Amino acid sequence: MKFNTKVLHGSYRAEFHAGSTLAPVAQVSAFEQSSAEQMEKVFSNQAPGFAYSRLQNPTVLAFERQIAELEEGVAAVACASGMAAVSMALLNILQAGDEIIATSRLYGGTLSLFHDLEKFGIKTRFASRGEPESCKPLITEKTKLVFTEVISNPGLDVADVEGLAELAHANGIPLIVDNTTATPVLFHPLRHGADVAIHSSSKYINGHGSAISGVIVDGGNFLWDGERWPALKDFCGIPKLAYLSRLRNDIWQHFGPCLAPQNAFLNILGLETIGLRVERECSNALALANALSQLRGIHAVNYPGLETSGSYSRTRLFTGGKAGAILTFRAGSKERAFQIVNHLKYASIVSNIGDVRTLVVHPASSLFIHSGKEERERAGVYDDLIRVSVGIEDIEDLIQDFTEAIEKADQ
Repeated sequence: MKFNTKVLHGSYRAEFHAGSTLAPVAQVSAFEQSSAEQMEKVFSNQAPGFAYSRLQNPTVLAFERQIAELEEGVAAVACASGMAAVSMALLNILQAGDEIIATSRLYGGTLSLFHDLEKFGIKTRFASRGEPESCKPLITEKTKLVFTEVISNPGLDVADVEGLAELAHANGIPLIVDNTTATPVLFHPLRHGADVAIHSSSKYINGHGSAISGVIVDGGNFLWDGERWPALKDFCGIPKLAYLSRLRNDIWQHFGPCLAPQNAFLNILGLETIGLRVERECSNALALANALSQLRGIHAVNYPGLETSGSYSRTRLFTGGKAGAILTFRAGSKERAFQIVNHLKYASIVSNIGDVRTLVVHPASSLFIHSGKEERERAGVYDDLIRVSVGIEDIEDLIQDFTEAIEKADQ
């Protein structure tokens, strides 16, 4: 099956019951067992079943299996937010004294998380770009993983996933990627060598701004060594599922960042149209980026689909050569950026991305407000930068809206 067919007719539908075309919402906290013996078997993983929704829920499981299938992984674990997913994906294998190599042009919340991990004795070494040449000099005997975003937010660099995977594996470490902005519509990181893929499913997967959630997908190909990753030592007997087995049955279970069944259902609804939405959003983003490039007083329009982008050549690996639905541009000053944002009619001032509606934000005063100037600029965030998450509106209306807002800002 091709992607859009798989979204609707994938094997995950086996989790639906009684002929339902959507996963029913199991909005309960716990599940009754037929006997005390059966409950013991379920809790000890000796029998399939559900006991408590913090541990597993039928609706959430249906969502996890759908995402795992679309991302071509062996299994997935859903979380209460994208940041919960990033946190759990890392803490699942790290301990005090370990080091991470990460690209510096990341989402502000992820950068803040890396700083928080320093309090637990976990250090992050930052590479300037998502390419092997930037990461290789940073590897030490303490390095336990490489982390990047497929399309960085809001820097919009496209990572060399294949090159990073080759480098990581040559040094016996996994590559973990955040595929939120590229989406499985455009790119399958596990197919290109990544070992774990993460999504803030609040974004393009949900698609309507109706639920907060995250998900972790394991490719099942990395050979975990219990000596090098002590946290996985008890799970290495099941090589393809060692990573997710430890995650589900240990740290994720104990930290409790479970996804609510209703939110899982909203994500399943959103997934039905993700292919159509992302295709339209990408074409709109390219057209808007080209239009903005022609306007006076607009600087450094950044979109990976533009031939002027340093990442343009890497978008050839994306489905149809499409380059995502986010663009940025610089207004010349923070004051002018605010004026442009405030004059827009159709673009909502919202910090989210991936909605059907066009969303606009000033990252320096919102998403990166807790980052220092140097860290912001390493991430590609400047005081006059505006980020646009392009929606599915008629492109003529969007171009007119931005054109008029820029003109009014100069009056």
